[in-house]
Amino acid sequence: MEQLTCERRISYSPLPSQKKFHLSAARFKGFSGPIGSGKSQALCQEAIRLSYLNPGRTGLIGAPTYPMLRDSTLAALIETLTENNIPHEVNRAENQLVMKDTGSKILLRSLDDFERLRGTNLAWFGVDELTYVPEGAWLRLEGRLRDPKAARHCGFAVWTPKGFDWVYRKFVANRTQGYETVLAKPFENRHLLDRLPDFYDRLKSSYDENFFRQEVLGDYLNARGNLVYSAFSREMNVAEERLNPELPLIWALDFNVDPMSSLVAQRSGDQIRVLDEIVLRRARTEDACLEFEKRFGRTAQTVTIYGDASGQKMQTTGSTDYDIVRDFCNTRNIKATMRVPSANPRVRDRIALVNSRLRNASGEATLFVDPKCKELIADFEQVCYREDSLEVDKEKDRMRTHLSDALGYLIWQECRGTAGEKGNRLL
Repeated sequence: MEQLTCERRISYSPLPSQKKFHLSAARFKGFSGPIGSGKSQALCQEAIRLSYLNPGRTGLIGAPTYPMLRDSTLAALIETLTENNIPHEVNRAENQLVMKDTGSKILLRSLDDFERLRGTNLAWFGVDELTYVPEGAWLRLEGRLRDPKAARHCGFAVWTPKGFDWVYRKFVANRTQGYETVLAKPFENRHLLDRLPDFYDRLKSSYDENFFRQEVLGDYLNARGNLVYSAFSREMNVAEERLNPELPLIWALDFNVDPMSSLVAQRSGDQIRVLDEIVLRRARTEDACLEFEKRFGRTAQTVTIYGDASGQKMQTTGSTDYDIVRDFCNTRNIKATMRVPSANPRVRDRIALVNSRLRNASGEATLFVDPKCKELIADFEQVCYREDSLEVDKEKDRMRTHLSDALGYLIWQECRGTAGEKGNRLL
């Protein structure tokens, strides 16, 4: 029998982030964005697209609760279908929608009781407001994405950031192969701004700074709102960095047994560029030296060493941590220069200087970090002050603060005392 093709034209002019989301061929993809970024439209359009790409097959749209599914997600989908004259039929008793052109079925499910998701194989699924959904629900849906007759398997979701939750870890910080996430930018929705030019100004007057940054700007924030490195942003400070063989290496260390932490950087003019981090569990200073040699031994002809002043204290062997590093460099014919203060700077001053390099008052960044430095980035995004104090919380997570401390010692020695145009000292 000859297969008939049905063509439907949809009135949809996607924004740049929406277009990137739809074009993604990832098996699992996400759209993270603030209020007004077009998340609902992206969800509906992707669901319609996949129902046509998989004629006669079954997909699923889920939302955190049934009221949200009924009043928001399904309402938006039906509105999009109706506006574009796409024939469909909703069976509310069965909680499903049938696309009449293709015979494709869309199951409509609440995800608050995700154990009910076991069963039918799916060609695709989409989830609205994923940050309000349990991780177990997403994992159940992943396992159901197995229809052998599907032409395009895909699981997708849209959400507004809600701190460093499981969605952030899975889709943004520790994204695995097969995942892709589009981070929509604020003020991108020209359709909204054409209708409501003062939309964002109204919200700014209604929200506190942190809630405005999360809901309106789409930033990932620590829920406690007392971040130490508040000037950091992935968009401004994270970029792929390559070693410049013509520049000397900088090695900053934090001498802690578990984890033993250090980072390797280079300075180019006024910019500090962090190339890599070395994080070793239950390790000695000698282990850190060997790992440094493994990664940079061929290029480390000249290196400047920075770190905690307490590393100059004697160990049981009679040597200091810096003695061990110096001796290691000597045996490898590496010209090492130690730039370690006799006493550490005040924590508050060191942090203020790091923040100024991440983003100064003029909106300029002079500190950049390679994305593989996951622990350093985690420090920037998660290290907090203790409640109602200016004391850094070092007890909440034993992995935190070590790399940001090491970087702080480096920047304190390299960059303090300079200001003004081109870094000229102010007299």
